[in-house]
Amino acid sequence: MPRYEYRCKACGDTFELNRPMAESSAPATCPEGHTDTVKLLSTVAVTGAAAATPAPRAGGGGGCCGGGCCG
Repeated sequence: MPRYEYRCKACGDTFELNRPMAESSAPATCPEGHTDTVKLLSTVAVTGAAAATPAPRAGGGGGCCGGGCCG
């Protein structure tokens, strides 16, 4: 389930909620009970071995001479 970050306008607290994507824009109440909150924009971090492995090049070669473009 996605995690969304919110900030309370009343107390300035920043908090996170796990909720379905369909509810991402629904009002959120801060841990102190205030309802005047806004959803913050989040960055997505990709981690793991798959993120560090570059995609193979088309043609199966590496560079110009390995890729068959040299005549």
